[in-house]
Order: sequence, then structure tokens, then C-alpha cells
Amino acid sequence: MFAHRFSRRAALASALFVALGSTAIAAPGHGPYGHGPKGPGVHGGGIEHVIARMKGQLNLNTQQQAAFDNAVAAARSAREAGRAERDRVHAAMKAELATPAPDFAKVAALADEAQAKGQALRRQVRDQWLALYATFTPEQMLVVRDAWAKRVERAEQHRERMRERFGG
Repeated sequence: MFAHRFSRRAALASALFVALGSTAIAAPGHGPYGHGPKGPGVHGGGIEHVIARMKGQLNLNTQQQAAFDNAVAAARSAREAGRAERDRVHAAMKAELATPAPDFAKVAALADEAQAKGQALRRQVRDQWLALYATFTPEQMLVVRDAWAKRVERAEQHRERMRERFGG
């Protein structure tokens, strides 16, 4: 009896973890498009984070500043949409868990839908940042390139330290 209850609870916990985990990855949040205490784009990610981090050194003109502000607003909107999607999947999971026979396929379909929406939003936001980058002068592009090169170097150093520490 105890083993049956335990395995059922484990299965339910696993399903909840998978459903919510996939939306956390899928939806823009405190990951690629998140904004933390240091401002937009300080959490990993791609070109948008390098541009946001180097903004003070880029000396953006009025048009570029407007495009920058629009990209930041789009990232914020995408993050809020991602939160709404995660909340929707979470609510569906809770509703299913309240039934005697939860339909995990239904929740998985909602999680897949949320993931697809999140990916589409991330691409839209990334494309805005790339459009901004396309307006940069050669000097501004060098600032971004140098910052990106430093990030790559730091990542390689970190990876090497981890290999030394943990092997393989």
C-alpha cells in the first residue's frame, strides 16, 4: 500500500516537474531576456545582452536609442507573456492534479504550446536587437565585438576550470 502511494506521488511530482520545467525554459523570464538588479540583459544570453551591457560605451544616436528602448520594451513584454504562459500551465496542472485521473497529456500539450510561444517571442526580440546592431557604426561594432570576445574567453576559461575540477 505504501509503495503504491509513493510511486503515484513520485509519478505526479515527475509530471509536474516536466510540465513546469519545460515552460520555465521556454518562456522568456530571468533567463535570456530577463532584467535583474543591474538592468536589462545582464544574465547570459546573446547579442542583446552584450549590446545592453555595453550601452554606455556605444554612444547611441537618437535613432539607435529609440531602437534600444523599443528592444528593451519588447523584452519586458516577452518576459511578462512568458510568466503568463507559465502561470497558465501551472494552473492547468493543479486542476488536473485535483482530479482522480489527471490528464497529463493535456498539460504536456499546453506546455508545448507555451514553449512554442516563448521561442517565437525570443526570436522576435532577438531580431530587434540584431536590427539595432545593423545600424551601428564600425566603431560601435568593434565595442560589441570586443565585449563578445571577452565573454567567449571567460566562458572557455570557466569550462577549462570545470574540466580540471571534475575531470573529462
